[in-house]
Amino acid sequence: MPEFNLNTIPEAIEAIRNGELVLVVDDEDRENEGDFIAASELITPEKINFMAIHGRGLICVALTEKRCEELDLNLMVGQNTSFHETQFTVSVDALLPGVTTGISASDRAITIKALVNPDTRPEELGRPGHIFPLKAKNRGVLRRAGHTEAAVDLARLAGLYPSGVLVEVMNDDGSMARLPQLVEIAARFGIKIITIKDLISYRLQRESLIKRGEEVSLPTHYGNFRIIPFLQKSNGLEHVALIKGEWKSGEPIPVRVHSSCMTGDIFGSQRCECGEQLHLAMEIIEKEGKGVIVYMQQEGRGIGLLNKIAAYKLQDQGLDTVEANIHLGFKADERDYGVGAQILRSLGVTDMILMTNNPVKRVGLEAYGLRVVRVLPLEVKPNPHNQRYLKTKRDRLGHTLQRFSYDEGES
Repeated sequence: MPEFNLNTIPEAIEAIRNGELVLVVDDEDRENEGDFIAASELITPEKINFMAIHGRGLICVALTEKRCEELDLNLMVGQNTSFHETQFTVSVDALLPGVTTGISASDRAITIKALVNPDTRPEELGRPGHIFPLKAKNRGVLRRAGHTEAAVDLARLAGLYPSGVLVEVMNDDGSMARLPQLVEIAARFGIKIITIKDLISYRLQRESLIKRGEEVSLPTHYGNFRIIPFLQKSNGLEHVALIKGEWKSGEPIPVRVHSSCMTGDIFGSQRCECGEQLHLAMEIIEKEGKGVIVYMQQEGRGIGLLNKIAAYKLQDQGLDTVEANIHLGFKADERDYGVGAQILRSLGVTDMILMTNNPVKRVGLEAYGLRVVRVLPLEVKPNPHNQRYLKTKRDRLGHTLQRFSYDEGES
């Protein structure tokens, strides 16, 4: 791959504002793909034609949740089982003068303009059609590091209607274009190229999702720590940082991002290993003399206490922890690491030795611009009550659990 420099986020925002296309690349641990993205408000038949010829993927329109509700754009399926859970709604064509079959570049441009026209009524959209709206998560790439959210964020940051047209970029042979090919494509057409990771960092540096409380000392059974509460502005949840020692800028320190577990952390439940992991992390930090535990209010992998106990009931009836979450209408893991990443940044943490068994946690934190120099597993010995639970986490969620046997009947 030739030498190249990615464009800056301000350069991409300016290009979007000027009606140009940009190339947006996601993480190599996710899809490792690139999308052409343009502002819906400024779309033209010529841009649609370019996307169809040189992108070759499915042309979609990213919309906010609010706009999807206004236009009665229901999700395409009730239970999303796609790998990255892209929120496709029903496809549409504009039922407006000038639209014929709906598939031409001109027809699709008219439909896209209709989707972002505040005067458009739901009955002016035929269903199904040839444009595929995508429902973006609120808070954009700070909630989900996907092209859908990036398209909405870029348009909003450019001062335009928060919606973007996007299409996956494929090679001439039909394979997906990866970073080396995407760089060549960007250079060939003079298109700005950025990464979602950089867009996340840009927003995190400029937008505060948290309010910091007072800092006080906290003597514990494991040593003396400092504690700081944080308020999550978007939903009122209160999180906590437990801090030990001081560190230099860029110095890797032990870090644990721990999701609250009332049953395990407070009551000592043996159905999970959460309490033991929390205490082990405190012991490690005390021994090292420095480190941070971010205690997040994400009970039950983000589904809340009531649903977590309901999931326990389903597990008692034979489902595993993943099946129980899905049965209740949730993903296997509903957690979001954006707020935790911002708490760490506010404490001056950029590089860490991450204490976790969960590979998704590493990817989640790195997606928000933090650097994990090493992963330190927190594996505790299973007991008869959590053996099946831990086996499911190993086999279905990819957790690093290797020291002990988790198969029933073995020791």
